[in-house]
Amino acid sequence: MKLVMAIIKPFKLDEVREALSSLGIAGMTVSEVKGFGRQKGQTEIYRGAEYSTNMVPKIKIEVVCDDDLAPGVVEAAQAAAHSGAIGDGKIFVLDVGQAVRIRTGETGETAL
Repeated sequence: MKLVMAIIKPFKLDEVREALSSLGIAGMTVSEVKGFGRQKGQTEIYRGAEYSTNMVPKIKIEVVCDDDLAPGVVEAAQAAAHSGAIGDGKIFVLDVGQAVRIRTGETGETAL
């Protein structure tokens, strides 16, 4: 199993969600986060307003999927989140050692 974590611009959330849903991804975790990368200290546009900040609002999407589905998830998220502008985000892929569905006690890939 793999954990695919994508940090994206907030206005790209719906596009990324739709792209992942079309792959059969049944669930994801979405968090509002703040951070900076290479664009630190630059002017950003957020919801139509221009401002200068070191901490830029982003969205973090986390998806746990089968190993063979992970490359497709990365490709779909990258294509949907791409705008060509600085600050488009990053995608990380991590190994997941174990998953447990709390309600049923299922483990491994059946818990997804």
